[in-house]
Formats: sequence, structure tokens, C-alpha cells
Amino acid sequence: MFVDGCYWHGCPEHYKVPRVNSDYWSEKIDKNVTRDKETNRKLAEAGWAVLRFWEHESPGDCALRIVETVNGRKRSREG
Repeated sequence: MFVDGCYWHGCPEHYKVPRVNSDYWSEKIDKNVTRDKETNRKLAEAGWAVLRFWEHESPGDCALRIVETVNGRKRSREG
């Protein structure tokens, strides 16, 4: 499970390119997003359930998704 910061991970709702050094920051954030996708892929290939949440998401909603994911994985192993 990851909780991604809206700025550092390029949240589509909240990320705004800064006015100062915008080329640098845009490249930095793009690299972070690319790294996140690669991390997700590697973990999924290793059998992990990867959950990512934005910092602005409700903790209760995140908790429900975690429970649903864990319960779904349990059911798939039992059946």
C-alpha cells in the first residue's frame, strides 16, 4: 500500500506545474510517475496486491478498499 503525495506523484486533480523551474519539476514528477508504474508492475509480477491512494483520499475509503482487496484475495485462494 502506498499513500502518494499529490505534488510529488502528479495527482491528476491537484498537481500544478510550478512557475519557477517548471521544466525541472515537470521532468522530476514525470520520473516519479514512471517509477511508480514500474514499481507497481514489479510488485504485481511478484504476486503482491498493489494499492495506491492519494493523500487527499478519505482514510475510511482507503481502509474499505484495503479490506475488500484482502478479502478478495482470501476468497480467490479458498475457491
